[in-house]
Amino acid sequence: MGGVAVRYRVGGDAGGRAVVLLHGLGGSGAGWGTVPERLAGEFRVFALDLRGHGDSGKPGEYSFQLMRDDVLGFLDGAGLERAALVGHSLGAVVAVLLAQLAPERVTHLVLEDATVPRPGDLDRPPLPEPDEPTPYDFRAVNAVRAQLTDPDPAWWDATDAVTVPTLIIDGASSADRQEFLAASADRMPNARLVTIPAGHYVHRERPSAYLDAVLPFLRSTSG
Repeated sequence: MGGVAVRYRVGGDAGGRAVVLLHGLGGSGAGWGTVPERLAGEFRVFALDLRGHGDSGKPGEYSFQLMRDDVLGFLDGAGLERAALVGHSLGAVVAVLLAQLAPERVTHLVLEDATVPRPGDLDRPPLPEPDEPTPYDFRAVNAVRAQLTDPDPAWWDATDAVTVPTLIIDGASSADRQEFLAASADRMPNARLVTIPAGHYVHRERPSAYLDAVLPFLRSTSG
């Protein structure tokens, strides 16, 4: 994957439709709780560790685009012509960027409490490096925060061209985020917005409600 080892966990029917889980900043593929097991009853589920996280490579160079390219490389390496992408936060941004670059590789998008950042929305100054070691490469944190503060305007502009069937899950974590996610859904021609009051980590706080929304969506063949 471009010289970066991408580690993953896999489960489910080897002949099932592929679902790729992309975690949030500072997380890993191990942080999805009961979601992979439930999805594996019907799908072939891959839970990736994005670069700088979990057991994947930590090269010191980080951006949304590099993570997108890593995921695309993973699809190639795993022989997955198409897959559904399920992303939380950081992973949701990566998923949308991949759908913009290679829509033919994506059957469905599930975006939990995030999509690509909109210019002028966020101010995420650098954080000081923690005194204690972290299980992820802390350099990834400030690299991502810088891109959230000053995103490429083309990312938001291109959301109206993302025609992949999309489910946006709003955790009702803040009024600003709710407005942003609603605007994102309005721009995406084939998007639907579902609100599950839970905060930013819907899959963790309300897994049953999360899966009640996600499973029927992934079962649909419209992708």
